Amino acid sequence: MDEHDWLAQRFEEHRTHLRAVAYRMLGSRSEADDAVQEAWLRLSRSDTDAIENLGGWLTTVVARVSLNMLRSRKARREESLELRVPDPIVSRADGLDPEHEALLADSVGLALLVVLETLSPAERLAFVLHDMFAVPFEEIAPIVGRTPTAARKLASRARVRVQGEAPAPDADRARQRAVVDAFFAAARDGDFDALVAVLDPDVVLRSDGGALRPGASVVLHGAVAVAESALTFARLSPFVRPVLVNGAAGVLVAPRGRPYSVMGFTVTGGRIVAIDALSDPARLRTLDLARLDE
Repeated sequence: MDEHDWLAQRFEEHRTHLRAVAYRMLGSRSEADDAVQEAWLRLSRSDTDAIENLGGWLTTVVARVSLNMLRSRKARREESLELRVPDPIVSRADGLDPEHEALLADSVGLALLVVLETLSPAERLAFVLHDMFAVPFEEIAPIVGRTPTAARKLASRARVRVQGEAPAPDADRARQRAVVDAFFAAARDGDFDALVAVLDPDVVLRSDGGALRPGASVVLHGAVAVAESALTFARLSPFVRPVLVNGAAGVLVAPRGRPYSVMGFTVTGGRIVAIDALSDPARLRTLDLARLDE
């Protein structure tokens, strides 16, 4: 085995971890893959003899690349960041495949990723690296150009936002599914009271239609508003297919077999506290939905 092959093999040992870091940083699988690829390019051009901890070095590189991508995204303002629903990880309803399970090892729900989208790039990096991957603040500080104390404060502010706006879902997937099924049954039957009953009073519905479907981009607050909205798309109920979205109960809406929307549900205490829907045709086309039929 020559040096290049040896280095490639070592890099592959870290790929899953690096993709997990980048996905949490960017909320986009394609951008996460780009960040990981950039890390490989930088590694292949580096003096590897000077790298003592390859995993730590690669994590830092991916974090820096992701941070730059986030800052560029904010600067361009090409998308409505307030409404952006991250790329969902869609799996069969009967369980995650190994690739998805590795990517979502610590149950990164779609609602959590939506909250991360509202953080500043530096806050997001500090929170992701420290709270999700236990990277010390002494290593985070130079990435964001702050002192370790300032990096700690960044993560603390992010943590408060996450804890306040991204409640943990019920652990029982069967219970989650029963609540989601009840939601669609009530919508199909036009039963407003039953809809309200399965919704938390402070439920939030976020729908991202992207540039191609701007009318589908909306944020609704409260059980009454969400229930009223659900009644309007009751006609889509026959095309709802149960799936897992980021490891939790969700649905794929596919009239005539064509994906129209992916909806992730956060069920807490037996009620729906968040619904996050991606209806952007351009982004739906990039999702790996073919394996749902395998």
